[in-house]
Amino acid sequence: MEQLPDFWRTEIWHPLTVHFPVAFLTLATIFLIAGYWLRKANPTYTGQILLIAGTIGAWIAVYTGGLADGIVSRQICDPTVLKSHENGAFTVAWLFSGASALVIGDYFGLLRQFRNWLRIGIIVLAVIGSGFLAYTGHLGATLVYQQAAGVYTPSDDCNEFIETSTEDRE
Repeated sequence: MEQLPDFWRTEIWHPLTVHFPVAFLTLATIFLIAGYWLRKANPTYTGQILLIAGTIGAWIAVYTGGLADGIVSRQICDPTVLKSHENGAFTVAWLFSGASALVIGDYFGLLRQFRNWLRIGIIVLAVIGSGFLAYTGHLGATLVYQQAAGVYTPSDDCNEFIETSTEDRE
């Protein structure tokens, strides 16, 4: 039976989808803080767009992580790290979802009388979410680099990477 190319392996989709939300949510937090601190709208709007896009990406990463879980959990030595990584990912997605909901509420003018508190709440959720994001990323790196989760391990002689010589092809 022929093996599928690496790109179509289910556990490969998680690392492909996780890096955009990590970058977007980190930048969103920085832009939101800068916009509030500088009292300028442009960094805040950029942060809001990054926040919403990153939150959508976070839920996609949670979904693809669930797909990879069934494959990776059979290959690792300490599944408690995987469970902690999964719990952290859900916490990150929910925290940033709350911040995104507040941003959308602010955009539509809900709770106008509490606008400053609303913006502070968005920043607080984003900062706490970023802390969980860093911790969850650390757990993900631990899974990959200490337990080889989702990593292809070649044979001892690496024959699968050696092309046949031209004499063998003729």
